[in-house]
Amino acid sequence: MAHPISEANELSPFGSLTQEEFYARHSVSHSSEYITNSRGLKLFTQWWTPLPPTQPVGIIAFVHGFTGESSWFLQLTAVFFTKAGYITCAIDHQGHGFSDGLITHIPDINPVVDDCISFFDAFRARYPPTLPSFLYSESLGGAIALLITLRKDRVGPAWEGVILNGAMCGISAKFKPPWPLEHFLSFVAAVVPTWRVVPTRGNIVEVSFKEEWKRKLAMACPRRTVARPRAGTANELVRICNELQGRFEEVQVPLLIIHGGEDKVCDPACAEDLYKRAASKDKTLKIYPGLWHQLIGENKENVDLVFGDMLEWLRSRAKPAVGDVGA
Repeated sequence: MAHPISEANELSPFGSLTQEEFYARHSVSHSSEYITNSRGLKLFTQWWTPLPPTQPVGIIAFVHGFTGESSWFLQLTAVFFTKAGYITCAIDHQGHGFSDGLITHIPDINPVVDDCISFFDAFRARYPPTLPSFLYSESLGGAIALLITLRKDRVGPAWEGVILNGAMCGISAKFKPPWPLEHFLSFVAAVVPTWRVVPTRGNIVEVSFKEEWKRKLAMACPRRTVARPRAGTANELVRICNELQGRFEEVQVPLLIIHGGEDKVCDPACAEDLYKRAASKDKTLKIYPGLWHQLIGENKENVDLVFGDMLEWLRSRAKPAVGDVGA
């Protein structure tokens, strides 16, 4: 099954169609709403449901990455999985997409994890527990997804599996801020946490998307920022990686770890380390030689290969539900 990115152009994820026409073409219904979190922030959420005669076989909760959102590239992947029978949902993190908050500023990841758990658990409660549930994540979203599964005080139902697409388990040395700033980052973050002082070794779009027209599409998103990371956020990203690397043995959820072999943003070696150390009895690692950080940014052949592998993994772990699937 072809990924819908093949229908996009450099200006719109929907190509020449309107959003409504695009959904109708793929036999997918779409809804959205704002929720208010415990900190008083309005967060944008949305979901996609397969239209009859396709019967839902599972639920997938999407976790986007740093500078990302749920309404551009990610929703094309949501449509891809929804066409295959999965009810999909997503939330824009604070400061991202249509959600409230200082743009792309995450000084503490824990409230973001709380937001995801709250929305995902409430969304899954709308449907019978017979529908298996999975997490799909990209980049920083991979770290968030792992932290969701590691929450000891969480009381919601377990996840049947997690897909980590280019997960941020470790920031590549090719992208980290240059020495000596990295070593003074915690000090700068404490003094001026919102200051966009942190340089990186390359523009994140330029080093993430291999296809030039997809880079243009990424930059065409009206809510994307190209500014430098804020000091507090950069410091938190480094801290998250260090925390996760110290907790790989605690990971027990079934895993599909997908990574580009030439990823210059999130280190493939850390993905391999997670695979080796995770306690998960069901774990799969796929490193694709020559592919970059954003796997959706590759050519059509590679995109269809990678996402086809994800769909095959999901199908082997989800069985059609029996009876009504809710509203």
